[in-house]
Amino acid sequence: MNEQHKYSATDKMSDLICDNYSLLMVMSRFGLSLGFGDKNVKDVCEAQQVDYRTFLAVANFISEEQYTYSSDENSFSIPALMDYLKRAHTYFLDFNLPAIRRKLIEAIDCSGNNNDVAFLILKFFDEYAKEVRRHMEYENEAVFTYVEQLLEGKLSDEYDIATFASKHNQIDTKLKELKNIIIKYYPEKENNNLLNTVLFDIFNCEQDLASHCQVEDYMFVPAVAQIERRLKNEQ
Repeated sequence: MNEQHKYSATDKMSDLICDNYSLLMVMSRFGLSLGFGDKNVKDVCEAQQVDYRTFLAVANFISEEQYTYSSDENSFSIPALMDYLKRAHTYFLDFNLPAIRRKLIEAIDCSGNNNDVAFLILKFFDEYAKEVRRHMEYENEAVFTYVEQLLEGKLSDEYDIATFASKHNQIDTKLKELKNIIIKYYPEKENNNLLNTVLFDIFNCEQDLASHCQVEDYMFVPAVAQIERRLKNEQ
């Protein structure tokens, strides 16, 4: 990582949130709750049993435009980062995508003249949600289990993190198609507030997912690869 970071352990947590409100999502995925008064980042994290270095590493990664992996193994904790990624998966699969689907059904008219486009929109969304679920369940079951074994010092002959990285496809192609159908082909109604709101949520979800994948690609994968190298050298 760069030597000079945007946020540090002694900054007030409330200042971080006001500076970049997307860090609210980072907080909740670390299991941090609000109501921390004027406490600094380190104190808030320690009071809620969260590794503050990992929280800061992710907060800085998301807020800074560029990221260089630090080979310092103490810059963040892999178990804490995995916990963060698992909570993010739960957020997308159990909360965010179902909420967007409910809003989508409310916003599009499946019974009127536009029902062909409406059904197409819903079909695309469901296919997309299925793809995200497949992607995240594979990570939860295969990748995280592999890394937990690595942390116990067990190397695998059949699998390594490079295999995961090479297949780590961006899951946003279907989302682009869905946005295009809504923007280009869903007819204007008298009041499009509902549809515009759900479109805004879809754009936000896309950005959030892209940022989540970058945390995996640029923080998680290199850190795991480093453990693999160390274990191979030791053996």
